Parts: sequence; C-alpha cells; structure tokens
Amino acid sequence: MAQILVRNVGKAVVERLKRRARRGGRSLESEVRAILEEAARVDPAGARELVDRIRAQFRGRRFSDSAELIREDRDR
Repeated sequence: MAQILVRNVGKAVVERLKRRARRGGRSLESEVRAILEEAARVDPAGARELVDRIRAQFRGRRFSDSAELIREDRDR
C-alpha cells in the first residue's frame, strides 16, 4: 500500500479532524484515510448522471418564489 505525507496542515484543521475521529470511534489516521477514500470515490460522470435524473424529475414543474414566504415569516 502507498503512503502519503501531508505537510503544513494547520493546527486547527488537525484538531477538528481529531474531534471528528473521536466522534466516529476511529484514530486520526483511520479518519483521514476514510476521508481520502470517499473523496477518491467521486465519479464526475456518475454525479452528472444523478443531476440529470433529478432535473428530469422536476422538469416542467413550477415552484413559488420563496422570498415572499421568508419575508412574511420575518415580519411576524
């Protein structure tokens, strides 16, 4: 298996990763590995197909302008 060394990672980033790892019951190394594996799984062609399917589901539908509803809610 290959190894990767990442330099100059900010202290705050490392701390957030450590907290995330603890919440998931993993080590920092395991958490970073999981993040990298997930990022490498993204398939741009597959993502495009998903977007096209979702757009097709909503094609032709009209949606109200939510700005009016938000204004009404804020004015209460």
